[in-house]
Amino acid sequence: MHIWIAGVPTGFPEALHPRGEEEEEEKRKGSGPVTFTLGNEILGLEPDNNFQSPDAEVYMHFMRSHCCYDAVPTSCKLVVFDTTLEIKKAFVALVANGVRAAPLWDSKMQSFVGMLTITDFINILHRYYRSPLVQIYEVEEHKIETWREVYLQGSFKPLVYISPSDSLFDAVYSLIKHKIHRLPVIEPISGNVLHILTHKRILKFLHIFGSTIPKPRFLKKTVQELCVGTFRDVAVVPENAPVYAALEIFVDRRVSALPVVNAAGQVVGLYSRFDVIHLAAQKTYNNLDISVREALRQRTVCLEGVLTCYPHETMEDIIDRIAEEQVHRLVLVDENRYPRGIVSLSDILQALVLTPAGIDALNS
Repeated sequence: MHIWIAGVPTGFPEALHPRGEEEEEEKRKGSGPVTFTLGNEILGLEPDNNFQSPDAEVYMHFMRSHCCYDAVPTSCKLVVFDTTLEIKKAFVALVANGVRAAPLWDSKMQSFVGMLTITDFINILHRYYRSPLVQIYEVEEHKIETWREVYLQGSFKPLVYISPSDSLFDAVYSLIKHKIHRLPVIEPISGNVLHILTHKRILKFLHIFGSTIPKPRFLKKTVQELCVGTFRDVAVVPENAPVYAALEIFVDRRVSALPVVNAAGQVVGLYSRFDVIHLAAQKTYNNLDISVREALRQRTVCLEGVLTCYPHETMEDIIDRIAEEQVHRLVLVDENRYPRGIVSLSDILQALVLTPAGIDALNS
């Protein structure tokens, strides 16, 4: 395991959550977020009892019989930041190391006190951006601990983490229940962070090793029949909208990616939270008035792009595509490429692992 650390030794895992997700963001601009409400005329079916049959429980049992340590790769990169590190350096380091989040170590408390994620960078830009002519001082000068004090304002929450001996079923439940995308695996005795579990890593583990178990019949059903995904009130962003409008949607709707549509309403791209972090590397975060189309064109790194699926495709095909392409979601479109929904990793893991157990963590 390769570990890049900006800080000090490891410590006890009793910690605090950094993002304060329940805090209400102040509106920094008069115009509201650019969102469209898309109908569910294609996917009007309610989910049936496909996930309640005995053969549907195979993935649930598989996850309960494997612990988090089983899904930890033999070699990986882990980045840890000290809370006294400057925000700008931290986000540039995330990009340079190809990671999307880092545990935060507080030298005074001698413990991990949260996670620094792309969500923090988005919230910083959304809170402090004024215009291309005004420098965002808070990004240039603030330390991580300063941002946490300003943003959380005393509403600290315990860090959500998991033990390596806990089951992958518990990990799936924790990720979806708490609506987080990064789950630190912390060794309880030493307090060391061993790995950061994600939806993608868990699905990849299931996709590789799940081939040894019988496949449930519902995998042959279509996404339309199973109703797996988000089909109502789907947020999209026009390609000519400013990047700041996309940030507003990320903050207000707490979504992780936005289908980008042209003037005709057809899907032409995907703008994700991960795209925003590259503003730090390119030092272009002082101009959030550029269009989403221009921001996507300026990307220097080839990201996951936009991958689509159709209502008539089977659940098995959709899972295979997500796993093989290593993306976080597929945009559901009709034959004319009009957006009809989003099928995400959370939707899939909820259906495969939690629904057969009678648990709906996605909507709780």
